[in-house]
Amino acid sequence: MYSDLYGGRGDPDGNLHGRLLTYGRGEGPLNDLKEIESAMEGILFASGEPVGVERLCLALEIDRATADAVAQKLMDDYSYHRRGIRLVRLETSYQLCSAPEHADLIRKTFESRRPPKLSPPALEVLAIIAYYQPTTRAYVDQVRGVDSAYTVGLLLDRELIEECGRLAVPGRPILYRTTPVFLRSFGLSSLDDLPELPAAAPDEEQLKADMQTALERLRDLREEGEEPTEEELRAAAETLARAETRSGEGG
Repeated sequence: MYSDLYGGRGDPDGNLHGRLLTYGRGEGPLNDLKEIESAMEGILFASGEPVGVERLCLALEIDRATADAVAQKLMDDYSYHRRGIRLVRLETSYQLCSAPEHADLIRKTFESRRPPKLSPPALEVLAIIAYYQPTTRAYVDQVRGVDSAYTVGLLLDRELIEECGRLAVPGRPILYRTTPVFLRSFGLSSLDDLPELPAAAPDEEQLKADMQTALERLRDLREEGEEPTEEELRAAAETLARAETRSGEGG
């Protein structure tokens, strides 16, 4: 099953298989491929959070191509054997998480530990930051037409967004962006999974309600272990594009 991954057709540069075999001759910190897999699995389990690929390479003393290949094999193993955990990639990091098909049982078991759902205003602010990051609170306020200080603080506390510098203008306002927690919460591997914003078109007051509905649907699908459809992702993008148009017309 994995021969293609570690050599032959699945080895694009023709050298990965040889590099992996060197660990069986004692040239690396670990003696064989299974030890590398085991060590990577242990690191990811102990972390409980996403671990960067470069950090894994440093710890295991392997190169990037090897780390990605080993991670892919672990992904395939968990999926093929229908294990209760999965290895997921989040941009340039990896994390162990529970299998989506067990979402209901896990939710029932840990119901008391679940954080409260985001309110419609919080979903609205999160959506604006997700598509226009890095962005300032003033820009979020401009799009929404109301002060967002409390909601931005709430999203910071929930670790869905984070500060990422300051804008080089008078007053140097703080810039915000989404975090890996945001990606996991909405079932995204990277921000590239969000569709490009379509051409903006003016709309009525239904804008904010549409945006909230779209993001709530994405979140609910994630909690149910389902995959959001392209139409649902695009709905969120379209409402945000209309928000941008209204914001520009108001300025």
